[in-house]
Order: sequence, then structure tokens, then C-alpha cells
Amino acid sequence: MMIYLDNCCFNRPFDDQQQLRIRLEAEAKLRIQEVIRAGDLELAWSYILDFENESNPFPDRQERIRQWRSYAKTDCVEHLAVKRMAESLRQRGLRQIDSLHVACAIHAGCDYFITTDDRILSKSETINEVVIDDPIGFIKKELL
Repeated sequence: MMIYLDNCCFNRPFDDQQQLRIRLEAEAKLRIQEVIRAGDLELAWSYILDFENESNPFPDRQERIRQWRSYAKTDCVEHLAVKRMAESLRQRGLRQIDSLHVACAIHAGCDYFITTDDRILSKSETINEVVIDDPIGFIKKELL
């Protein structure tokens, strides 16, 4: 099974862990990473992840996220098909950067797009090309 973790998901362990939801999502995301390291899940990467990560104002976080690229089984590059899919996703209500992330996941053939972004999650029912879920939902469906 191939999954795509968006930038929000990669950054969740760095967020304020005092809120229960954030702490639970961070723990779930860390568990997903363990399964990726063990080789039981495949990770997809993209040029949009690189772009967003380079904008992270914290160099240590940038580096820790960048290291996950080495675990990726596929790396989606900028492509006309991705741009066309992103445009279709924007018409369904996703923001530009979010539409590019989801389009990359679809282009890479991912089974799941995992995010902690409520705006993306709220549009998940309009997107049939990939299952969109949060880290907790993914674990409940696939890893228990």
C-alpha cells in the first residue's frame, strides 16, 4: 500500500502537544513512520513537499522532514498531468498548494493521502481518486 503524507502531517510532531487532538495525531503519524521504516507501507514523495519544506523557518525541522525523502518509493515531479489534476481539484474547492499535493498523490498511484489539514479533510468526499484521511483514521482502518 502506498501513502502520501502532506506537509501538515510531517510537521504534526513539532506542533504544540498540549492539545489532545494534536498529541494523538502526532502519535499516530509517528506510528505510520515506524511502519514505513519497517517496509510495510510505501511512501510517496513530491516536488511540492520539497517546495513547502524549504519554506519551513526552522532548519532543524526542514532537515528531519527532508530525511524522509530517502524512504520514498516514488517521487512525483512537476508534470502536465499533475497540473491538470490539480486544476480539477481546485474546482472542487481545494486551495492551490493542497490541490498540488493531492494531485501528486493521485499521479503516484497512492492508496491514501494522509493529512491533518481540516480544509482538505472537509473536501475528502468530493475526491474519489485517492482516500483522504487523518493519521488516526488511517491507523484505525489499516493498521489495527
